[in-house]
Amino acid sequence: MYRDKKICVVVPAYNEEKLIEHTVISIPNFIDKIVVVDDKSKDRTAEIITELANNDNRILLIQHEKNQGVGAAIRTGYIWCRDNDIDISVVMAGDGQMDSSDLPNLLDPIVDNRADYTKGNRLVTGEAWKKIPHVRYLGNSALTFLTKIASGYWHITDSQSGYTALNKKGLHLLPLEKIYPRYGMPNDFLVSCNIYNLRVMDIPVNPIYHIGERSGIKIRKVLFSLPILITRWFFRRMVQKYIIRDFHPLILFYIFGVFLMLLDIPLIIRLFIQWNANGSIPPINALTILFCTVLGFQSILFAMLFDMEANKNLKGE
Repeated sequence: MYRDKKICVVVPAYNEEKLIEHTVISIPNFIDKIVVVDDKSKDRTAEIITELANNDNRILLIQHEKNQGVGAAIRTGYIWCRDNDIDISVVMAGDGQMDSSDLPNLLDPIVDNRADYTKGNRLVTGEAWKKIPHVRYLGNSALTFLTKIASGYWHITDSQSGYTALNKKGLHLLPLEKIYPRYGMPNDFLVSCNIYNLRVMDIPVNPIYHIGERSGIKIRKVLFSLPILITRWFFRRMVQKYIIRDFHPLILFYIFGVFLMLLDIPLIIRLFIQWNANGSIPPINALTILFCTVLGFQSILFAMLFDMEANKNLKGE
């Protein structure tokens, strides 16, 4: 127990035979349950966990019959926590990159009812740029910006961090069965948290790298697929939160802004056609493009400002 709360650590694992033992044995004694979800590993991950469970009755191994993705492994762990009356569910990856000494910092805001969901922030420390591989750091920063817009949590940074804690309210309120199964899970989960008005707080954590971990992320694939998914999740949040659940005029600003920006496309094509045919730029055409661009951009910015205002109460204290 931690401050009279029953805590479970969910450890999603796929081919983590090198570091899974280090990860599990580093988890403090105040944790009541450790649920390791083996996502159909091809190595000795499951065997190692079975051996550890013989000496620690807190450890439970759940094995997927087929590989489903890290999000699906977390989903399995969350559902177990929900069904077994866990107060706070923590997620720690099986690759040893999450410092267990940061656990109290993640748990305290939830125990104190200052947040419903806390997540580690590796980027806030001055050491992040030195420790995190630069390609991953820059990619994370870009995805964080897109996730701010999509999720409505404008105060959140390091959107790709998987070091998180979720309270009982979130476990029972969120549609856990619909969690995105693969690497976009943290982004999708933040969108769902916002739709259900959960308070989210960033917690500075110590990033651990170069201990033998191996990233399963294929940069080229994620670079193109995740922005598309994040855009889709943005529209889901707009529809669910600001149309279905409660209408908000920011939707009109977004629609008007996007319409004007799209209107630029045929206007620009017409401008180049006229320029090619007559050797000069039609002034009315050029002014219309400028008007649509400026007004469209302003409308989108106003919509973002309205969104920030509507979600300011979801910032953990």
